[in-house]
Formats: sequence, structure tokens, C-alpha cells
Amino acid sequence: MAGRVIVVGSVNVDLVVVAPRLPGPGETVTGGDVARHHGGKGGNQAVAAARLGAPVAFVGAVGEDDFGAAARAALAAEGIDVTHLAAAARPTGVALIVVDARAENLIAVAPGANASPTAASVTAALEALAVDPGDVVLSCREIPPDAVRAALAAARAAGAAAILNPAPADGLDAATIALADVLTPNEAELALLAAAVDADAAAAARAVAPTGPGAATDVEAIARRLLAGDPGGRAVVVTLGAAGALVVPADGPAARIPAMRVAPVDTTGAGDAFNGALAVGLAAGLPLAEAARRAVAAAGLSTTRSGARGGMPTAAELAAFLGE
Repeated sequence: MAGRVIVVGSVNVDLVVVAPRLPGPGETVTGGDVARHHGGKGGNQAVAAARLGAPVAFVGAVGEDDFGAAARAALAAEGIDVTHLAAAARPTGVALIVVDARAENLIAVAPGANASPTAASVTAALEALAVDPGDVVLSCREIPPDAVRAALAAARAAGAAAILNPAPADGLDAATIALADVLTPNEAELALLAAAVDADAAAAARAVAPTGPGAATDVEAIARRLLAGDPGGRAVVVTLGAAGALVVPADGPAARIPAMRVAPVDTTGAGDAFNGALAVGLAAGLPLAEAARRAVAAAGLSTTRSGARGGMPTAAELAAFLGE
């Protein structure tokens, strides 16, 4: 039987404007009507996992406001256990998103209640959930670093798999990074992790040219620096957008996972779809490379509809997309 996916992270309400192009500094660009969607990296990842059929529990916080009540109801409607989604005195988090005609986006976030989880509250929630070795604990960095560290430590103590999506990658120290069994940065986040762990790796990361012919090799070298000294069992999975992902295990060769061709409409939430699907694969006992292959497909499929959660595929949709 598959284990649970327990997400420790953020919940936001997304306010989205589609514009002909993204604005530059100090520039106003006129777009269409504003649309409201449920979001937050943690909430999105939990929904991605739940739609793929995993039992999912969520640990985080929303405000005692209309946005918070709607966010809680939206997660519960997906079948997610929200027993440990706390009500905080601060407003529910809000993300302001502009999407252009190429489906690229700019995002600014007001964290609000997402700043409320503490190491103590996260530890208590995971103890109450009785995390066991079959579970996967997935955390991202839209909550305080101490809360992330507590989530990873609790997973380690329970023998569960710990995934850290370092998005954003600031505020993470080497000790926290080392608690993750699987790190899932994009290329920019990989550079920030390198800076937190190793000055030489940071210098190498600054030299990476993502579109150059040697980019994959450079990314692998930086990922291996993050894993230096690890006896095995840990891995870095670098998401590469339309190029797929690179799986770098500490104790084996890297594997490049190509993306499947899609016609993107909105890339918002694609990384969250990837992380949620990766957690589902690992909770089901799949090898990391196979879980990553399915996660890349889920992320690509998620870009074909609007909204951070709008395109999150179901298990049946993903199976059809993969030709299973």
C-alpha cells in the first residue's frame, strides 16, 4: 500500500492578470480582467498529490478571514486532511501574478499567515499525524526556515522520505539542506543552495549558462558538490523547465529526464505539480528516476490549462498522457 504524502508549506490566494507581455521595472502593462485562484506552493503541491490518488495531509496556516475559509474549503474539497491547517491572526497569504502571451510569469507574494508556522507547531503536527517510514514529507520555503527544518528533521526521525523544494532558496543553511533526502531546485535555486553549502560550488553555479551546450554537465557538477561526502541515499533533482529534469543521486550516475511536448497556456504551478507528483511516486515505492519521469510529465500537462491548480492532472489524465 502506498504511503501518505504530508505537505508542510504555504497556502495563498492567487490574483492573476493575463497581459500581452511582462512589465519591466516601473512600467505599467494593461491586461485583462483579474482572476482569483487558490494557490501557495504547499497548497498546490498537496492538490497535485491528491489528484494523483495519494492520501494527503497538510500542515500550515491561513488567516481568520474570508480568503482563509475559502482556502481551507478548497483543500478539503480535494480530499486533503486539513486537521493541521491552523488559523492564524495574520491575513491569509496572497500572490500577485502576471502571465504573458508566452505563458511566462512574474509573481510577488505577501506571506501573511504563512509566516506563522514554527518549529514547535510543525513538530507537534507531525507527531499527531504519526509519520511512519512509508510516508513522504514534502516541504517548501514559503514558510519560515525553522519550520522547514523541523519538518525535515521529523521526517528523518520517523524514517520517512524528506523532500525539500527550496522555493525560494533563501534562508536555508547547510544543516537544513543536509536533512533532505531529495532536493528539488531549479537552476537558479541550485546556485543559491550551492552558496549556502560551499563557496567553490557557488562560484561554479555562477558560471553556469543554462542554455549552453555544457549546461547539463555544469548543473550535475554543482548538484554533486551539494551531495559531497554523502554515503548514498540522497539525491538532487534539478528541474529544467521545458528541458525536463536532471536526477543526480549521490551514489550513482545522473539521469536526464526529457519533457514531453505540450502547448503551454500558463506555467504557473508547474514546479508544484512536479513536486507533488514526485512525492506521490516515492510514496508508491517507485525508483527516483521513474518517479521523476512521471513528475516531469505531470508538470508539462499542468501547463496546458490556466491557474496554478487548474491544470493539475488526475491519475487518469496522467496515465493517458503517458500512454499507459
